[in-house]
This record gives sequence, C-alpha cells and structure tokens, in this order.
Amino acid sequence: MDFWRHPAPARVWDYLGGGKDNFAADRAVGDALVKALPDLATMARATRWFVYRAVRLLASGGIDQFLDIGCGFPALENTHTIAQKVNVNSRVVYVDNDPLVAVHARALLVSTAEGRCEVLHADLREPDTIVDSPLVRDTLDFGRPIGLVLSGVLHDLPDTDQPHQVVNQLVRALKPGSHIVLSHLTTDQLAQGDDEHLTKLAATTGYGPLWPRNCHEVARFLDGLDVLAPGLVPAELWRPEPTPFGQPPPAMCYAAVGRRT
Repeated sequence: MDFWRHPAPARVWDYLGGGKDNFAADRAVGDALVKALPDLATMARATRWFVYRAVRLLASGGIDQFLDIGCGFPALENTHTIAQKVNVNSRVVYVDNDPLVAVHARALLVSTAEGRCEVLHADLREPDTIVDSPLVRDTLDFGRPIGLVLSGVLHDLPDTDQPHQVVNQLVRALKPGSHIVLSHLTTDQLAQGDDEHLTKLAATTGYGPLWPRNCHEVARFLDGLDVLAPGLVPAELWRPEPTPFGQPPPAMCYAAVGRRT
C-alpha cells in the first residue's frame, strides 16, 4: 500500500510540530490548515510542552506507569523519557492507530533497563481492545494508579464516535488515584464558524475528521474527576514555565489534568 501518498493525522501534526516523519501529502494538508488558521502550528508545539509538564508532575507525585493513547511520532521528549528521568522504573505503553507510527515508535523509543516501554497498534475508538490487550496488561498494573495521556487525539473523533463515552470507559478501567492528561483543539477564541470551516477543510484535504470543541464540551471529558489547578485552561497557561522558544503565544488548545477519586 502506498501509504505515503495519503495524508494521516499523526504525520500532519508531526509536520506542524516541526518533525521529520511526514510526506508530501501530509505537508500539503498541514500547509492548507495553517493557511486557514496560522495558530495551528503553535498549538502543536504548545501541546507537546503541556504533556512534558504534566507527565513530569505526575511522575514526581508517584505515578510510575502511563498509557499514552494517540501518541503520534516520537519527539525529542516522550512520555517514557520524561517519566524515567524522575523514576527509572517507570513503565509506559504507547498506542496509535497509524501503523507507521507503531513501526517508528518500536524502533526509536528505548526504555531504561529498569523500566519498560511498549507500543500497541490499536484504535482509541475501541477502548476495550486497549485496556484488555495482553501487552498492556503485562506492562501496566491496573491495580495501581496509571497516568492516561490523551493529548491532541480526541479532536480526531467526531461526535458520532461518542468520544465522551470512550474516555469514560477508559477512566472506569483505572484505579482511584489515576490521572488523565488531556488536551483538545478549540476555536473558542476565533470568529464564529471557524470550527465548521476547519472541519470542512480537514475533510476536503484528506486529513479526515477534525472536530474542535468549545470549553464546555472539552470539560465534559473531565466529568467526575478532581481537576488539578489551574483547571481547564489554554495549554500555554497550564502551569507555564520558560521554554527554549521563550513564552509561547496563545494556542488554540485547552488542557487539563484530572484525578480519579
């Protein structure tokens, strides 16, 4: 199959974030989306830095196992490298429905000798296949708290895929004390109708479903959880700190960390 001829969300976001694991078809879609909404590239970078801060916080608080769904292509700092800098025994399972992501991840994501890092090719829309996977169960102990990372992936699920129900299913599989690290594309701060424009543009360029959601809709993913301060906020405002690029500009992305009680 000539997969490189067809754009894929993971490769489009890799391109928007400055990565190299993408093809001409992905770059064409990325350019079209950025032409319509230039802040999308900023959103990709802001999301990466949010995950860095959130995973580091959870690891420092004693979470030593993570399930990163919709992980995308390996970056400079990945969930396992962030966690294992805090605790070398940390274990991480990455999940993505893009087979090319799985291949790259298996080749490039190397764990510490004390910890463990695994990659599962599976689809977020089928949460049972993830939490019941023998690989996941062998790597992670569901009898202890887990950090569930859902960053920059839920906006790829339209409402017809029942994304809120999917997240609820995943959270119910976790023990109290587990946390969810969540970020989601939004057009709240833009002109009315920009969400529909972006959704239509993504569909016509071959990206596939792309569903920005407003603050209320994103907050529903956190129902029943204790949301850590500062709450559900733009990604660049979630416990901000200096980056190599200076203070990041506003991003079209909400972010939060919630704790299951």
